[in-house]
Amino acid sequence: MKHQTEVEILLVEDNPRDAELALRALKASHLANHVVWVKDGAEALELLLGTGGGCPAPRPRVVLLDLKLPKVDGLEVLRQLKATASTRAIPVVLLTSSREERDVVQAYDLGANSYIVKPVGFDSFSEVVSQLGLYWLLLNQPPEPPSTTLPPEA
Repeated sequence: MKHQTEVEILLVEDNPRDAELALRALKASHLANHVVWVKDGAEALELLLGTGGGCPAPRPRVVLLDLKLPKVDGLEVLRQLKATASTRAIPVVLLTSSREERDVVQAYDLGANSYIVKPVGFDSFSEVVSQLGLYWLLLNQPPEPPSTTLPPEA
């Protein structure tokens, strides 16, 4: 199995333009070495939970999740990640165009770590993504992933 640090950021974004802007901003901040981009919620769940029958990918340090996604929406992805012991502690940042109060409330109710409305301009968008990457990869101290081995018997 791959080493955990091989996926640091999982970008779940169906809009190719927004994904490209995010990837460029992360690259400019020297944070794009271990970014995986998926285009829908089903692909994100398959990658993180192994829902397609395969083994889950290494656990990312942070998930940047769009709300409005094809196949499985962002709130359902969030719900499943936070309901699963192996992925519950992964920070999930909603990065979306929705300013709807019900979306914000539901995201936090489901365990979102942050909710960011995408800025419209390129420079603003790039700055937000860069700051998100710096914070979640360099400043945030996540817990160790749950062990998959049984503890030694006493």
